[in-house]
Amino acid sequence: MAFVALAAVVGLFLFVGLSRRRAWSAAFTPHSIGPDGIIVGAAGYELERPGAPAVLVLHGGGDTPQTVRYLSDALHARGFHVVAPLLPGHGRTIREFSTVTAGTLTDSAFECYHALRERHTRVGIIGVSMGGALAVQVAAATPDLPALGLVAPYLAMRPRASRLARTSRIWGMLVPAFASSEGFSIRDPEERKKSLAYGAFTAGALRALYITVQRAAAALPRVTAPTLVIQSREDNRIDVDDAERAFARLGAREKRLEWTAGAAHIITVDYGREHVIELLASWMEEKLVSR
Repeated sequence: MAFVALAAVVGLFLFVGLSRRRAWSAAFTPHSIGPDGIIVGAAGYELERPGAPAVLVLHGGGDTPQTVRYLSDALHARGFHVVAPLLPGHGRTIREFSTVTAGTLTDSAFECYHALRERHTRVGIIGVSMGGALAVQVAAATPDLPALGLVAPYLAMRPRASRLARTSRIWGMLVPAFASSEGFSIRDPEERKKSLAYGAFTAGALRALYITVQRAAAALPRVTAPTLVIQSREDNRIDVDDAERAFARLGAREKRLEWTAGAAHIITVDYGREHVIELLASWMEEKLVSR
C-alpha cells in the first residue's frame, strides 16, 4: 500500500509538472518567431572583411547577438571581420532554452573560433557575461590567442543562484521557468525595450550556466592571452569582490581591469556603452593590428 501511495504521489507530481510546463511554454511568446524558428532580429551575423584580423563576439546567457550589435558594428568600422553567433538554445523558444547544456554551449564557442582561424591568421575573442565564461575556456585551450576581451564576465555565481542550480533537477519539474530576482540587467529603458532576451531562465539553462561558470573559473589560471576585463560597479548580477577575485586568478601576464559606472550587467548596450566599446575596439586594434 505504501508503494502504491508513493507511486500515486510521484505520478501526480509529474502530471502537474508536465502540465505546467506545457501551459507555460505555450503562453510564453515574448517576441515574434520567424520561419527559421529564431526570434526576429535575434539571429547571429557575420560582418565581412576578408583577410582582415577577426573578432569572435559571444553574447550572454538568455540573450542574443542583438546585445553586442553596437560593439560589432564599431569593430567592423575599425577594420575587423566580426562574427557574432547565436548560441545553442538561445533566441528561439523557451522550450529550447530549457534543453541547453554546458557542453553544447562550449562546443559552439570552440567551433566558431576554429572556423574563424581557418580563414583569418589573427583572431581575438570578446565575451559578454556567460559569453565571457565561454571565451575564458577557449582562451585557456589556445596559448597563442593574441587578444581577449571579457565584458562583465560571469565567473562566479552568487550563493543563492548556485544552490538553485545544484538542486534544479528537483524543483525544475514544477517550476519550468522563472524570472530573475536580481533586477534589470539593462538600466537604459530605451535599450531595455529593444532586448530580445527570454526575460526568464529555466532549470536546465541554470544548470548549464552553473557548469559553464565552474569550468571557466577553473580555467582562469591557464589563460595566457593579453586580457582586458570591463566591469560595472553597479552590476546587478556580479559582485565587485567576485569580479576582483576572478581578475586576480587570471593567468595572463598582460591583463587590465577597467571599471565603469551607471550601468547594470549588459554594459554593451547600457548607459556608458560608448566608453566600453571604445576600450574594447582599441584593445583589439592594439593586439591584433599594431603587433
